[in-house]
Amino acid sequence: MSPRLIERANLDFLLFEWLGLERLLERPVFCEHSRESVGAQLDLAERIAAERFLPHYKLSDQIEPVLGEGGVEVLPAIGEALTAFAEAGFLAAPFAEDLDGMRVPEVVHAAGMGLFMAANIATSAYAMLTIANARLLAAHGSPSQIEAFARPQIAGEAFGTMCLSEPQAGSSLADIRTRAVPEGDDPLGERFRLFGNKMWISGGDQNVSGNIFHLVLAKIPQADGTLPEGTASISLFVVPKWLAGEGGKAGVRNDVVVAGLNHKMGYRGTANCLLNFGEGTRYRPHGEAGAIGYLVGERGQGLAIMFHMMNEARIAVGLGAAALACRAHLLSVDYARQRTQGRAGRKEKNAAPDPIIKHPDVKRMLVSQKCYAEGALSLILFCARLVDERETAASEEERAGADQLLGLLTPAAKTWSSQWGLAANDLAIQIHGGYGYTRDFDVEQLYRDNRLNPIHEGTTGIQGIDFVGRKLVRDGGAALDLLGRRIDDSCREALRDAGLRPFAGKLDAAWRQFRAVADKLREADRRAVLGNATEMLDAFGHIVVAWLWLDQTSVALRAGSARAGEPLAAAKLAACAFFFDVELPRAECSLATIARMSTAVADIPAGIFQ
Repeated sequence: MSPRLIERANLDFLLFEWLGLERLLERPVFCEHSRESVGAQLDLAERIAAERFLPHYKLSDQIEPVLGEGGVEVLPAIGEALTAFAEAGFLAAPFAEDLDGMRVPEVVHAAGMGLFMAANIATSAYAMLTIANARLLAAHGSPSQIEAFARPQIAGEAFGTMCLSEPQAGSSLADIRTRAVPEGDDPLGERFRLFGNKMWISGGDQNVSGNIFHLVLAKIPQADGTLPEGTASISLFVVPKWLAGEGGKAGVRNDVVVAGLNHKMGYRGTANCLLNFGEGTRYRPHGEAGAIGYLVGERGQGLAIMFHMMNEARIAVGLGAAALACRAHLLSVDYARQRTQGRAGRKEKNAAPDPIIKHPDVKRMLVSQKCYAEGALSLILFCARLVDERETAASEEERAGADQLLGLLTPAAKTWSSQWGLAANDLAIQIHGGYGYTRDFDVEQLYRDNRLNPIHEGTTGIQGIDFVGRKLVRDGGAALDLLGRRIDDSCREALRDAGLRPFAGKLDAAWRQFRAVADKLREADRRAVLGNATEMLDAFGHIVVAWLWLDQTSVALRAGSARAGEPLAAAKLAACAFFFDVELPRAECSLATIARMSTAVADIPAGIFQ
């Protein structure tokens, strides 16, 4: 029996019944695909994930990348898995035909990537970053840059990274010090020599791809040699590990050096590096120090362009968190069915122990996991569907609306999924009992891997500040209005079913409460706003996921009545009822607290922490 990574029946339901994939496939841009071809693609993803990614999941955690004389060496099985991934077309799948892609809808690409991430998040990280890197270059690079840097990644001949953070700056990109000194024009664009350090670079070096293309944020020095202040002065550069030689083959080694490896608690198979650009002690391309890089886009537009990759990566982090939570939930269900212990409320003498799945507290943990894991997966796939709408909807109004809604939901997609997906992994350890925190079972590693996601691509706190400071007020709250209309539509549909009617009322009340608090935040003391930002984002995520549970349950009940015993619809209804009874009140309680606009947090003197 093949290992269960993400429940396939639920994945198919979300794609075809809930998100209406077949209607999307009727659009000319996707007309080469069908329900059958999508199913075959997901079958292939499941098979490669199970046969090539999952077998080295624990081994790559135990045998971490090492820094040798020639660079970073990783477990050979990682390279073999990524080769199989590329040869099967998964690197190329989301790209247009003119880039040798298959123009697969984003929602299908996300579903397939979720299967690989569930099997092995560390190995999948190389592929995720490469696809995102190539997509940025395809969107913003010059024709020569697309040929030189995007196409090799799409073909699997090179991998990509994103280089933002620096040791002294972290997420405060205005404070980066990497500088780019102009050197003149080049067929690949304006050429620069880069000097500086980048920290936390996933896939920063490895020995399984022919080349590595780094997307690097840096500042161009002013006339007096000093670096300009602020984010508006940041530019973006593509910096190859190997400079192109004759016929486009790898030639001279660029002046990019791995100064050290970061040893994280999870994702241990992903080489995470401190990179030095322009160190000049070992590699001097063309006889001079400085890492040669090529300007992408216009000077000073680096951060705006990099958001193309950053926002994609934030959704991808949420997808990874959801995938890890889904696999942990399935492992927990299997374990709870097999593990016998105690007697669930029975007092018969000499009675055999019951499977622990019969115990109420275990069922509570399992349904909580289901709500978090499948709720996060629903949120991510909904966002991926919005990407498809943004790119291919018939009218400009529809495309603009999808973009607005996606911008509003992206902080929640990244943060809610990573926070509550991690909670599902935590519960998996609890369900497994003493075995859960041993290395003999995968759930302890799944927890460690998922613990990174609340920090990846902007911490929870940074996402909260972005949400209350930008997303809630952008365009006068137009995105909130758009989301509110969607919620109203779902509530009206749910009112047609007597069993769902109470949930529609609860969702409507929670949304109205959220809007009232959001309006209050706009006028509040900034100290109160910042002190409540994270809790506001979490409450928003809970309400959005409640909406998604209600919406898909309504669809499931129309497709197959739970009262007639249809398993998937019955499971949806049970999880929806639990979420509304147990989880949605968390958001309501948080909103009641936020509404007081307390400055208690901001007023705490830093000196009390000794």
